[in-house]
Amino acid sequence: MKARVIYLSIVLALLATTAPAQWDIQDSHTTASLRGIDNVGKGVAWASGTDGTVLRTEDGGYVWQLCAIPPGAEKLDFRGIQASDANTAIVMSSGKGDLSRLYKTTDGCQTWKLIFTNPDKDGFFDSIRTTAPKTIYVLGDPVAGKFAMYFTDDSGSNWFTAADPGRDASAADGAFAASNSALLPIGPFLFFGTSASTNAPPHIYFTQAKCVAPPDHPKAFPTQCSIEWKRSEVPLASGSSRSGIFSLDGYMSPTKSGIPKITIVAIGGTYDKPEQASNIVASSDDGGRTWSASTTPPHGFRSAVAYDADQKLWITVGPNGTDISTDDGRNWRALKPSSTDPPDADKNWNALSLPYVVGPNGRIGKLRTISVNNPVVRK
Repeated sequence: MKARVIYLSIVLALLATTAPAQWDIQDSHTTASLRGIDNVGKGVAWASGTDGTVLRTEDGGYVWQLCAIPPGAEKLDFRGIQASDANTAIVMSSGKGDLSRLYKTTDGCQTWKLIFTNPDKDGFFDSIRTTAPKTIYVLGDPVAGKFAMYFTDDSGSNWFTAADPGRDASAADGAFAASNSALLPIGPFLFFGTSASTNAPPHIYFTQAKCVAPPDHPKAFPTQCSIEWKRSEVPLASGSSRSGIFSLDGYMSPTKSGIPKITIVAIGGTYDKPEQASNIVASSDDGGRTWSASTTPPHGFRSAVAYDADQKLWITVGPNGTDISTDDGRNWRALKPSSTDPPDADKNWNALSLPYVVGPNGRIGKLRTISVNNPVVRK
């Protein structure tokens, strides 16, 4: 009887820490390594990767169309893509100096136009994110001691260098162009995560409004506002430039005080130690000012994280697996292939734009509904 109770306890523990993987593998018709993915909705999504590769679907992934390669982009690595509909998208390449470029299509990727090239010979584009219908930001590695930030407010016709203060970088700071999710917009706020160094943990930079009273009425209610950046330390893997924050996601929720609560999950690790499962995830419920390490982390290095508002769960992917959390990143459990899935359906993924996931060798998957009935184990 005692042996049966012990056996049942083991079975229940296993059920509580794993769930069936829910990725439907799709045919991309390419062997490119994919790191850019953007779900527009209503069946439309775009993906991008090495060798100038851009893909598009208009039917939820049943058919992925291989797009025309932008002019002069045959050897470029497209790490990010942002789209507004089935015809319009901007793709970002990452590389030193002028190998970091932006191309735009308005005819369903039949033709492309070069719209912006990194203006600094030592620059490197890391992430491109749309923040409003015509406003797009691009994050770059530090140049002259400051993280680079560029933006457009006319859908890419004109680009400007952001002058907001507070993006001063520590020595060896950088950002990762691993999944186009080092930069995160939430409402009117921006956030980005950094790599670690041998002597310091990674950081989160976040925007806040700096408001002052008019100069001629210094005691009046503040009416003149500008944006400045602040930063905080995050308890993720450190000790190497190969460690740090690889991805961010979050959401805003109302509170009784009327001041919105911003929840953020930062994920990463050390990319050349994919099995190392410590210091992988940290979460914040005050807009990035303070952070707590996860209690039960994912099962190794993760390069992307996304929040599914419909299912109220977080999902994270990496080279050795997929994990989910239902408590804002504090505890995670692995997704494992079901009996009808390929045996590696949970592995070898780079980037997320739910319900889609992309990876090396042209891998594309689409998320099915996840069963979250099993409780998350807490230690």
